[in-house]
Amino acid sequence: MKAVRFHEYGDPSVLRYEDAEQPVAGPGQVLIRVAATTFNGIDGNIRGGYMQGPIPVTLPHTPGIDVAGTVEALGEGVTGFQPGDQVIGFLPMTGAGASAEYVVAPAEILATAPTGIPLADAAALPAVGLTAFQALFDHAGLKSGQRVLINGAGGAVGGYAVQLAKRAGAHVIAVAGPHSAARAQGADEIIDHSAVEVTAAVSEPVDVVLNLAPIEPAQLAALLGLVRDGGVLVSTTVWMPAPSDEERGVRGIDLFVRSDAAQLAELVKLVDAGELRVDVARRVPLAELPSVHAEAAQGGVHGKVVIVA
Repeated sequence: MKAVRFHEYGDPSVLRYEDAEQPVAGPGQVLIRVAATTFNGIDGNIRGGYMQGPIPVTLPHTPGIDVAGTVEALGEGVTGFQPGDQVIGFLPMTGAGASAEYVVAPAEILATAPTGIPLADAAALPAVGLTAFQALFDHAGLKSGQRVLINGAGGAVGGYAVQLAKRAGAHVIAVAGPHSAARAQGADEIIDHSAVEVTAAVSEPVDVVLNLAPIEPAQLAALLGLVRDGGVLVSTTVWMPAPSDEERGVRGIDLFVRSDAAQLAELVKLVDAGELRVDVARRVPLAELPSVHAEAAQGGVHGKVVIVA
């Protein structure tokens, strides 16, 4: 089979589009014929060697933590799926990814793919959709009527977070740049961070701040000041710990997204019901994945890029 792999850590030039041995499903695993994966920022960090401590991988390594595809074969003991089923999943980060024609995945992390969108586009849902869901509901405990500020609302996670928070009945304040504000549509308020200071644009305290942007520590601390007493700040920038304010009872939570098939199935239901929009910025052939990594290294990737096998 064809795959994109790196045999050593380094810049995007270490990625090779090459022949690789087709994997075989072991006990509890499913062999998937890949329709698509996606590019995520963590892929570049793993390739660059920056995550060897928390996310150790075996070289050569195939990136791609999202998968959408068709079940090809079942390993021993797998029930609930049949060959030909269309599935999606958020793959274990330490294992081989889906930037290949085939990948094996633990059956327990898979959900049936949505039927209302192309299978390849469904690869844009797992990692970022789960990040948004877990940030808002598992960690922030968002409830109807609360006010939530989403910093980085124009990104891939932010687009889902805006939609999910609005559906939950929250008042949503979306912070985005001028070129990505369209993905924040549906928010009650949209703040262009390039035109105004966020802290000056928020008129009253919020219950939840969700930070999805790689901002400076001082900026993150300023966002903490927008949270009402007893509220929460959840941040995905885990290299910069989320600040807390113990005197005011404001909690800071660092989000490490986890695979959850049940939550993913709930997101799929929303997609098929027309209540959750899956946005794809563009679709790129597998052989061109190295160029996407190179573009991302220069800050040029915006929105969710689907990598079609």
